[in-house]
Amino acid sequence: MYDGRRGTDGRILIAVNGRIFDVSKGRKHYGPGGPYGVFAGRDASRGLGTFSVKEDVIKNHYDDLSDLTSKQMESIHEWELQFMEKYKLVGRLLKDGEEPTEYTDTEEESNTPNKNKLD
Repeated sequence: MYDGRRGTDGRILIAVNGRIFDVSKGRKHYGPGGPYGVFAGRDASRGLGTFSVKEDVIKNHYDDLSDLTSKQMESIHEWELQFMEKYKLVGRLLKDGEEPTEYTDTEEESNTPNKNKLD
């Protein structure tokens, strides 16, 4: 889990709408003890869409968000755009049972597992 704590190489990753961002440069916000530290190493979509930083709202795995309202989904999309402008996109959050795909410079697909999973 890339939550900025020891043993995780210090990186802080957050998923928003299925995309994983490296938010390490925002450590004071997303790191341990930060106001949004609960999002670190997790899918923050539901929390961002519902304006909640409660531990029980945030998921450790892919969250399909199917129960959210259109207004909440719009809010998530706005957050996603902000993250895309400010932070480096480093991967895609996989659904349960979904196999990772690694793209290479050649046209052949590699079956090497994707190392950008949150957990």
